[in-house]
Amino acid sequence: MLETNALYIHTTVQKKKPFSSKYCLPARKYGPRKYKRDTVTTGTPMRTRNTSKANMGKIIFYEGRNFQGRSHECSSVCADLQPFFSRCNSIRVESGNWMLYEHVNYRGHQYFLKRGDYPEFQHWMGLNDSIRSCRLTPQHHGSYRLRIYERENFGGHMMEFSEDCPHVYEQFMYNDVYSCNVQDGHWIFYEEPNYRGRQYYLKPGEYKRYSDWGAMSPRVGSFRRMRENY
Repeated sequence: MLETNALYIHTTVQKKKPFSSKYCLPARKYGPRKYKRDTVTTGTPMRTRNTSKANMGKIIFYEGRNFQGRSHECSSVCADLQPFFSRCNSIRVESGNWMLYEHVNYRGHQYFLKRGDYPEFQHWMGLNDSIRSCRLTPQHHGSYRLRIYERENFGGHMMEFSEDCPHVYEQFMYNDVYSCNVQDGHWIFYEEPNYRGRQYYLKPGEYKRYSDWGAMSPRVGSFRRMRENY
């Protein structure tokens, strides 16, 4: 008779302890806890450009030559400068591109000034010491495009430009420009070649006749872009 040995394995099952609230953390009054993530900063922090200051200019008018006498500082448009000085014989432009006018409300002879020193009014091609209004021209960062026409209301021969033109007759074959369409950018017309003579400021828009840009005659000897110089 064979004797069979049986192997019995005794397993013990551990009973779970009853749930007790003493092992739990108390609930937060204002919801679950929020943990801060670790942040790593590398490189140089980026500076935020202040567009309000970036678009501002600064110009100083002086009654005397070589920046002498009573002065007045301006940072934006001004339709009437008469209360601040009686004459203007020197100017210092610290920032921005400016158009100056002989009379109040942006009338009379026009003068374009960019950053720099002008110790006498002849340095900005002024005809006299009268400056009665000014405006800060807006910045333009895109392309430039200009169309000039032989006749009024955009008639006759037309030519398009995207660069400065020191001598209009050599390219346009006419001394007179009767109408103009400024499609992109800001421009300055000059009555004489090589950027001399009376100046006229043109912003984007349609000019059906030369009087629309303030000229007394259609003569345009040269023109150029009003480029950034802040």
